Amino acid sequence: MHHTTTASTLKDIAKATGLSVMSVSRALRGAPKVSEENRKRILTEAQRLDYRPDPHMARMMQMVRSRKKVPIRAVIAVIREHVPEDNLLSPSYQYVPIDPIRNRAHGHGYAVEEFFLGRDRLTPKKLQKILHTRGIEGVIVSPQSTQLPCSQLDYSPFAAVAFGYAMRHPALHMTAGNMTLGIQTAAEQLAARGYQRIGVAVTKWIVNRSQFGYSGGLFHWQQSMPSNARVPLLLFPNNDISRGYSVFAKWMREYRPDALITFDTHVPAWLERLQLRVPQDIAFVVHDWTPRMKAYAGIYQRRDHLAAAAVDLVVTQLSQHEYGVPAVPRQIMIPPQWVDGPSVRPQKH
Repeated sequence: MHHTTTASTLKDIAKATGLSVMSVSRALRGAPKVSEENRKRILTEAQRLDYRPDPHMARMMQMVRSRKKVPIRAVIAVIREHVPEDNLLSPSYQYVPIDPIRNRAHGHGYAVEEFFLGRDRLTPKKLQKILHTRGIEGVIVSPQSTQLPCSQLDYSPFAAVAFGYAMRHPALHMTAGNMTLGIQTAAEQLAARGYQRIGVAVTKWIVNRSQFGYSGGLFHWQQSMPSNARVPLLLFPNNDISRGYSVFAKWMREYRPDALITFDTHVPAWLERLQLRVPQDIAFVVHDWTPRMKAYAGIYQRRDHLAAAAVDLVVTQLSQHEYGVPAVPRQIMIPPQWVDGPSVRPQKH
């Protein structure tokens, strides 16, 4: 039996289950506040009646809902990691801020709450219990530690998404900046300004979090160059950048880059110590530029778009009743943007 309109099928499902059309609609949309027993009855009946949502009607309903103030109907948890001994919580490292996550979630009718594993003795086991007790089903994971306590959660009850590639197991759906493209774009911009020896100096954590985007982008760029013009990637020996001066100075003397893609912290002072002027002697590009870094050129990873994509992925899973670690994780890549600044020479036209 197949019905031509969504409305008539919804009425038939409501009649067969003895529930209201509103309850049926909510259950089929994956909205909360429908009991598990009623949801199962509705889904069973929808399958029997060969229910197919009408995409045009769904779009119309979305427009109607968007004109109203969307009521907050459930919570998406943002799971952070607070492990100070990893030296990954300093201003040298950027993470997706809470505001763009919250703004996108509110548009879908969800509130957002942050939880910090490791802070106030919050263990993965305790957090699991809190999320279960609160009925929270949507989670966004922001790895911020090499110890990755977030990997110890059981994700089977959740619609989950991670930022970046730092947590490889379990492999969740993910949004990340495409840093292979970011490094290539920056190298093209620098080459157009006459720079020839482009060096990249970051930490292993940064390279791993980008799924080798930095090293891959640099390697690809260097393939067209003579080998004596290639500056090898410098990986600082410690996540605490301040401890890397001697390694950095040795690398600078040995390879003499005329352009540098690196952190905005510590390195500018080291260049002064080496008596190198920016941009007269060396170009300086921030690998992870944010709008507060107006003094520098940089690679802008557009984390507001990462946030929006992650929320959309969680909401889609919730609406489709998809929970647990996916068989095939979806990976959304956001292209970074080159931002000009006074730390590089102007491009000659």
